[in-house]
Amino acid sequence: MSSERVTGWVGWIWFAGMMMILNGIFNSINGLTAIFNDRFFLEARGRVLVFDLTGWGWVHLTVGILLIVVGAALATGRLWARIVGIALVMINAVAQMASVWAYPWWSLLALVVDGLVLYALIVHGREAEALRL
Repeated sequence: MSSERVTGWVGWIWFAGMMMILNGIFNSINGLTAIFNDRFFLEARGRVLVFDLTGWGWVHLTVGILLIVVGAALATGRLWARIVGIALVMINAVAQMASVWAYPWWSLLALVVDGLVLYALIVHGREAEALRL
């Protein structure tokens, strides 16, 4: 254990990790759906910003898998997991903004969760280092 004082706020890091895993699972499901059945998301238009829906699916699948891996690593209190987690959550927020027109409520909910995860990683992330396994 480190000499740093650990408070109850360290639970925010665990929350962030679990939410990243959950968000990663949802992104992976969305990505696979877009890859295998791009008509599911949109019948009339086949583009999200600069990608077609299959490309959008690959982006979501890749980000989803990375979110799962980094979310699990956050529980160990590693600094690299916090840094990569911040970058991934910001990328996920941008990807969710790109899909707001397709599923507005879902995307807005994901953006709120991303905001809470960013808060946890940036403001309370240092406390997790004291619990390093």
